[in-house]
Amino acid sequence: MDNKTAGSGELLKYFGLGTGIILIISSIIGSGVYKKVASMAVLAESPEIILLAWVLAGLVTLLGVLSLAEIAMLMPESGGSFVYLKEIYGEKFGYAYGWASFSCIQSASTAAISYVFAQSLNAIFPLPILGGQWETMEVLGIFTPFANIGVKLTAVGLIILLSAVNYTGVRKGGGLSNIITIIVVISLFSIIFMGLTMSGGSFHNLTSDSITYPPAKMGENYGFMKLIFGTMLASFWAYEGWINIGFVGDEIKNPQRNIPRILIFGILIIMGIYLLVNMTYLYVMPIDEMIAVANTPNSVAAVEVIRKFGGVAGAFAISVLIVITTAGCTNSTILTSARIYYAMAKKGLFFKSAAYVHPKYKVPTKSLIIFAVWSCILVFSGTFDQLTDMLVFAQFIFYALVIAGVFVLRKRLPNAERSYKVIGYPVVPALFILFCIGLVVNTLIEQPREAGIGLFLIATGIPFYYYFKKNNFVVKD
Repeated sequence: MDNKTAGSGELLKYFGLGTGIILIISSIIGSGVYKKVASMAVLAESPEIILLAWVLAGLVTLLGVLSLAEIAMLMPESGGSFVYLKEIYGEKFGYAYGWASFSCIQSASTAAISYVFAQSLNAIFPLPILGGQWETMEVLGIFTPFANIGVKLTAVGLIILLSAVNYTGVRKGGGLSNIITIIVVISLFSIIFMGLTMSGGSFHNLTSDSITYPPAKMGENYGFMKLIFGTMLASFWAYEGWINIGFVGDEIKNPQRNIPRILIFGILIIMGIYLLVNMTYLYVMPIDEMIAVANTPNSVAAVEVIRKFGGVAGAFAISVLIVITTAGCTNSTILTSARIYYAMAKKGLFFKSAAYVHPKYKVPTKSLIIFAVWSCILVFSGTFDQLTDMLVFAQFIFYALVIAGVFVLRKRLPNAERSYKVIGYPVVPALFILFCIGLVVNTLIEQPREAGIGLFLIATGIPFYYYFKKNNFVVKD
């Protein structure tokens, strides 16, 4: 590719330890911390199981983070898992992840989070709908693109706006994430403080099961294990994004030192926030009331908890907070994800234009545009819940492959300089891989439709791979 196509300049070294931690926090904290406790209540029917699931999901994530840090330190390049898998297993594995990220993981995540942003905004200022037959009109017998048109157009508008912000430079995109994340963290701690001191809740709620407990699944073979996996699957949506820091490896100052610290400190902070916030929800609202919230259309658990003791004003305030949070998370996902396709294009494995770095803004602007367009299309697909469940399944396939790379690289590069090594090796990475296998198998059995969709979307990348190999060539640095 000629210089005109590739663009000039290199990516800017912007993220230090503090800004990197803020980036990973903003990449992870999105809709899950406000919504998932209600659906988990339906599954578990026990506040203790819910809190256990949040802790276990955090610990599993930490196992992955502790392992990922060693790989990220050896390969501090933009592109994250695409680069890791390509270097460890070969080009086809790296491409498979990159395509899965584009087709169903990061793009679907962006679409879903922006949709929650629009729904929260709708709770404050009702957005227009077409009404009548437009709401049920189907395309291909699957999609309902005209339903909730005001919400969908607002979600698309958010994606376009934030892509434009990131287009003009990583300082603006990263700076916006910093401001929003600080507001969100302060606000979440305010919820914890007010909920535990002003709500009139009870610690008795934290140990009182539903009147329908135990769930029917408890009577099945390995019922408790299935229940835990199902409840954790819901909470893993709230932890999604922990691997994203690798996408901006080229833009992190002193990456060998900072990447491991960013990952570990960031996850520990998020674990603490999630546990305290969800404990507060259950302290304020008994489990049966939480189940009722889950069964009420268009309700958000956090809004209903705050409404219980804060009234209409409190519900309004939390709706505004969710709008800010989801905007921040969408921004961080857009900022980090576009770097995957930039890295792929440089290797001749994506559309050539995605390798372009703007000479003035030092940002892969065309990759941002491609990612934004596909994310906007997914907004209109109307399959957000399916994609959310599916993307967690698809992501854990690649999580297992990435972390298994610790063992491969230890054998292949035994004498490589490692400023960080996995704590608890080989037990820590092995436990994480075993959990990934368990979650993937459990999803195949319990949710075959979502698993099948995920596998299909990954497979759609096969013909594109051969197209890219035939028509593209590697961009010279």
